[in-house]
Parts: sequence; C-alpha cells; structure tokens
Amino acid sequence: QVQLVESGGGLVQAGGSLRLSCAVSGSILNIKTMAWYRQPPGQQRELVAIITSDEGTTYADSVKGRFTISRDNAKKAAYLQMNSLKPEDTAVYYCNTDWILVPDQARGAKELFDLWGQGTQVTVSS
Repeated sequence: QVQLVESGGGLVQAGGSLRLSCAVSGSILNIKTMAWYRQPPGQQRELVAIITSDEGTTYADSVKGRFTISRDNAKKAAYLQMNSLKPEDTAVYYCNTDWILVPDQARGAKELFDLWGQGTQVTVSS
C-alpha cells in the first residue's frame, strides 16, 4: 500500500531552521505534483508550497523567502527547508500529492488521487 510518510518536525526557537521530509513508501511508477500544507492550532489547513513534476514551485506569501520546497524523484521524496522560523509557523505539516501511478496486478497500473501523509508537528517558540 502506498503511503506518504513525513518526518523532521520538532520544537525549535524562533529564527531557527528545520527540514521536513516526505517519503513515498511502496512501489510507484510515477508521481506528479507534491505539496506541503499546514494546519495551525484551531485553524484550517492551508497550502505552504507546491512543486510540480518539472520542479516548478509556488509558495504561500507568508513563507516566501524563508521556505524552500524540493524533490528527489529517484528517492521518491519531497522536502521542505524552513529557515527563519516564526511562532506563527507552528502547525502540523502535511505532505500531499495529487496523483500517483502504482503497479496493479490486474490492470498493470492504477491511479491514486489526493494522497496525504499523517502529519508532523512543528512548534516554534518565541
């Protein structure tokens, strides 16, 4: 079963850095856009950054210049480098992909849509 697994969260002081990782577990044939979302306490989930299959990137205004999204297709992974962290960056961070192609014994391949990881907590203290 294909899953997205996040890691790298933790507690950091304001101004510090963290690097989040998102690994795709299981056998896949292809994956398209990967993204990071976050959900601050008591708030709705929001988009942080997107990276397309050809490595085009888009960022939320609140993280531009501080966060960098990247991917390693060979390792089936995406990353979020977070610098100059602020207390308002405190949230559960989720990895997402909109489309994965996986092997299927009956059909050769099948598409999976809108996969989410379990989330990793990032806490920034002031």
